Amino acid sequence: MTVRSLFATPLYEASLGDEALVAELLEACHGLQDEDEAGQAWSREHGYGGYTSYGSLDDLPRRMSVFDDLRRRLDRHAKVFAKAAHMDLGSGRLKLDSLWVNVLNPGAAHSGHIHPHAVISGTVYVAVPKGASALKLEDPRLPAMMAAPPRASDAPEEARSFVYLTPAPGALYLWESWLRHEVPANQAKAARVSISFNYGWR
Repeated sequence: MTVRSLFATPLYEASLGDEALVAELLEACHGLQDEDEAGQAWSREHGYGGYTSYGSLDDLPRRMSVFDDLRRRLDRHAKVFAKAAHMDLGSGRLKLDSLWVNVLNPGAAHSGHIHPHAVISGTVYVAVPKGASALKLEDPRLPAMMAAPPRASDAPEEARSFVYLTPAPGALYLWESWLRHEVPANQAKAARVSISFNYGWR
């Protein structure tokens, strides 16, 4: 008798490994939070508990050199992840389509979602104070499990319905964009700062 695990959901984990870059990114994120009035307005209108540049700035790598430095590093990681996930890109290539800042205030959350029209999505963590939210990943098969019993409390990670990742500053995660994820309420006393992004296949 054998039991095989099929239809794997790949998750890429790495670190920027550059404390100076992380510090520079944090300064840039807070600078945008202070200066981006359109982003502040968008965040208020859409109930985002803090600040995000998602709806206001679509040119961060061209606007600030520190984000362009980050883009170059992300390009290399995305290429490695695509190979590890056995993606056949053919004559196309991965292209960074969007990159945005997230400053999540204490008590705020970001509900479950996917990233349509993208191939690879991910997040780099810039400030993760004690008690800050984990990244919650959801088993993509969950909507089809209408009558399934819950998983045992000691189930291995690959058998759980949800996996919680607790990042450190400089941590980088990549996943395929169809993977549903969310950020539970931030229990820290300070803001949780991250930079998210999408890659398309062109």
